[in-house]
Amino acid sequence: MKAGDLLTGVSPLLEPYIRRQRWAVADSTGTVTVEQAELLEGYSPPTLWLLVRRDGDLYQLLIGLRPEDDPPDLGERDVLGKFRAGAEAWFAYDGLADADIVRRLATTMGVAGVEDAIVRPVGAEQSNSSVVLGQQVILKLFRRLQPGSNPDVEVTTGLDEVGFNHLASPLGVWTRDGYDLAVAQEFLAGGSEGWALALTSLRDLYASDEEDPAAAGGDFASEARRIGEMTARMHVALGKAFGVHPPALTEWANALVEQVEVLGLGPEGRRRAEELAGRLVAIKEVPAIRVHGDLHLGQVMRADAGWFVLDFEGEPARPVAERRLPWPPAKDVAGMLRSFAYAAAAVLHERESSEREALEARAGAWEQRNREAFLDGYASVEGLEAVLPPGGPGSDAYRELLDFFEMDKALYEVAYERAHRPDWEVIPLAAIERLAGG
Repeated sequence: MKAGDLLTGVSPLLEPYIRRQRWAVADSTGTVTVEQAELLEGYSPPTLWLLVRRDGDLYQLLIGLRPEDDPPDLGERDVLGKFRAGAEAWFAYDGLADADIVRRLATTMGVAGVEDAIVRPVGAEQSNSSVVLGQQVILKLFRRLQPGSNPDVEVTTGLDEVGFNHLASPLGVWTRDGYDLAVAQEFLAGGSEGWALALTSLRDLYASDEEDPAAAGGDFASEARRIGEMTARMHVALGKAFGVHPPALTEWANALVEQVEVLGLGPEGRRRAEELAGRLVAIKEVPAIRVHGDLHLGQVMRADAGWFVLDFEGEPARPVAERRLPWPPAKDVAGMLRSFAYAAAAVLHERESSEREALEARAGAWEQRNREAFLDGYASVEGLEAVLPPGGPGSDAYRELLDFFEMDKALYEVAYERAHRPDWEVIPLAAIERLAGG
């Protein structure tokens, strides 16, 4: 059995399968072209590895093959379908849905002790698919590919080398032909996602008789402060691991104004964007470093040993080359500040419409309390002077950077919500209105 023989039969099944996946570009409708195909050696069941291109996007597929009369029990999203190759009839499906294939892949990557591990899928997919093996290992297969090192692999490895221990330790990487294809990391068993903890805090507040979030059960501020401390340590470590670089102030400023125009936010939005852009280019010293790039409450996890940061791939809607560029640390800080706003609004949307107006003050108070706690924790860490403008977190220059990158993040959110969740567009638009008011 050769890859070419199998490819003839499986090719017509690829486009409908990709179209159903959350990691695929939603509005892409083009035909699929196979650029590389290989029948992986030593895999049972047989496993076909493909690199395919669809409307300019390059995807990695791992396809399991079983006899047509012995298909696995799978959900619709994991099924490609039936085909013939010569005299043989096959059933094709997503290889990550097969525990035997996952265990073999992990072993190939150098991960030990997973030969009999239970395998289960985890998390929402954007540009990758993840599975957990036992209680020790999480394996992430990158779906949308670009040449060169994947930011998640590159940054995680770099931080580990300089001793930053608030992340899941890397255990193995699958790399070939100039692409990072998969990474295996320590699984933080028993951890709680920051987003889930924040929503629990807000639900307690909204259900109580307290207006002050500090007096309600489940106050999140102490955790927000710890997240701030961890974020600052991460930035100091990123400066050590990847160096400090000159900024691209004019480029960032122009991009902000252009985004306001693209989104059609009117003359007031353009006025504020131009004002923020002008203030940005006037800052004399703006250190730039590698950053997380998509830091929010869903990217941090509370475990017994403290807070950990996850997933260094950056914002999935931005090109990989842009995600690998150095930015001011304020980009990450602004991302987390926006996440507090999203959490408060998300739980508010769970309530009946008749209740929301009465709870808006609590939502605002919770957001403000946790913003301040996060920023206080961030400012308390030693070594930040190496990666922030002179004067550090208390300087006018740093506050200008925060305003700029909060606006930048809110504009990104508007574009995302319009494409995926139109009903949520009001959340970033409220932030833009606040920022536009100065």
